[in-house]
Amino acid sequence: MTKMNPYLNFDGKAEEAFIFYKSVFGGEFPGVHKIGDAPGTEQLSAEEKNRVMHISLPINEHTTLMASDIIPSAGHKLTEGNNVHISLHPETREEADRLFAGLSAGGTVEMPLQETFWGAYYGSFKDKFGIQWMINVELGK
Repeated sequence: MTKMNPYLNFDGKAEEAFIFYKSVFGGEFPGVHKIGDAPGTEQLSAEEKNRVMHISLPINEHTTLMASDIIPSAGHKLTEGNNVHISLHPETREEADRLFAGLSAGGTVEMPLQETFWGAYYGSFKDKFGIQWMINVELGK
């Protein structure tokens, strides 16, 4: 079974927004990962290093709200329409490959499926209808 979660983008306000969402929904953050924690970010400003690379808030047993901040110096620009992604979490690489190939057909691949430094098989794309998607398989589970 593939899980599906809303994934939001912010321009430096992800942590603030999630503190607010936590005040409404309750719960705890499994972790708050900053952009400066990732390899290859040494050239970023202190402000960008302090932005959120990933934050999540479990809402219930089926849904987790997730988010990150954009990185302006990398050319990211937050505009209406790119601030929400659908994040799929299939259980296998094979299912990830199938979903990625099917949904990205005729669209634009942002990051091909690949192993990542955070221990996942991950890729992202915009489908032919302009919807943003992320596919993430946790490795080693």
